[in-house]
Amino acid sequence: MSDFFPSVPKIAYEGAKSKGALAFHFYNPDEILLGKTMKEHLRFAMSWWHTLCAEGSDMFGSGTLAKNYGQSDPTAYAVAKAEAGFELMQKLGIDFYCFHDRDLAPEAETLAATNARLDVVADKLEALQKGTDIRPLWGTANLFSNPRYQNGAASSCSPEVFAFAAAQVKKALELTVRLGGEGYVFWGGREGYETLLNTNYGLEQENIARLFTMARDYARSIGFKGLFYIEPKPREPMKHQYDYDAATAIGFLRKYGLQDDFRMNIEANHATLAGHTFQHELRVAREEGFFGSIDANIGDPLLGWDTDQFPTNVYDTALAMWEVLEAGGFKLGGLNFDAKARRASNTFEDLFQAYIAGMDSFALGLRVAVKLREDGRLADFVQQRYAGYESGLGAEIVSGKATIRDLETYALKAGDVATTSGKQEYLEAVVNSVMFG
Repeated sequence: MSDFFPSVPKIAYEGAKSKGALAFHFYNPDEILLGKTMKEHLRFAMSWWHTLCAEGSDMFGSGTLAKNYGQSDPTAYAVAKAEAGFELMQKLGIDFYCFHDRDLAPEAETLAATNARLDVVADKLEALQKGTDIRPLWGTANLFSNPRYQNGAASSCSPEVFAFAAAQVKKALELTVRLGGEGYVFWGGREGYETLLNTNYGLEQENIARLFTMARDYARSIGFKGLFYIEPKPREPMKHQYDYDAATAIGFLRKYGLQDDFRMNIEANHATLAGHTFQHELRVAREEGFFGSIDANIGDPLLGWDTDQFPTNVYDTALAMWEVLEAGGFKLGGLNFDAKARRASNTFEDLFQAYIAGMDSFALGLRVAVKLREDGRLADFVQQRYAGYESGLGAEIVSGKATIRDLETYALKAGDVATTSGKQEYLEAVVNSVMFG
């Protein structure tokens, strides 16, 4: 196997005082927290698309870092890309990767030829995985890039497009199972509409559910025992996407009876685009019983599109890991870096340093989340704030024994109501004291 990143050593943990640019300062994979290693808690994954494919292009300019890996033939390029990916994961100590089918191999002129390319890459991936712990965290199908999907995939107005999308999903599921993947994601990249003037909203929703149901049934028939995920996103590329946020996607799953097999894959940048915080989307998923996996990145609130930056805001990672710990940790999911180095960070060393920054930030977030739990002030305050529902009138309300007439009688007798402070500023100061104390 070629050495694609000769200037980058295997990344080691050197501690917070180290000034090494190619070293972990906070991510110590073997450090034990709450009975598990950091590596077990965080379950980091490499995104095939941003890491191995994206060259820094944006809507205003071409790429700044060539990633052809010395190849021009599409199949040879796909194989070299796999070798580069495994070198990167092994140097970073990452055990998982996530892929779209078209990331693994570019599309050929026919579906059969494309599938043949994918089989060649799958052979290579099986060989590379042998003797390692590396495997897919999840796979998925790219049902948004090709012009055939201009009106959506499962939500397309064309039955022929729906059929092509179903065939693509079938192959992606087969690849996921063959490579030992633990999950399968549906990101409805064009499952939405630009205007209701030309849209059969109800039929499109039903057809998305039909594809999900077909995919679930086929996957189970070929031995897939993992989870399916929906990745909510409110807009971009479509003006209104059907999987707007976690609450919307969860309602959809319950409506169509898919709640037993599907969970949420929450992305921080998508939460920003939906007008939510990262923690909010994780809390909704957790409280509703749909916590699954995470796309670890951050968006820029000053920009109205998906910037997919590597996460470096420790407040965000700490509150995210609070939710992960409250959910009991990852079962099959993990932290996939759906993130790319900035366009001006145009060397492979920059790419490694971006991963180091993201991994260190989540390691810090994990440590803070553990300390917040041990400190106890946040949890205690919330418990006390709602303690009124544990006895007396509150317990009657919660149990369903109190009727609306009972509550009117109580209110007429009790008179005005006293309020208590929410102490938001104090609680934010508690977070600071735990983080920096």
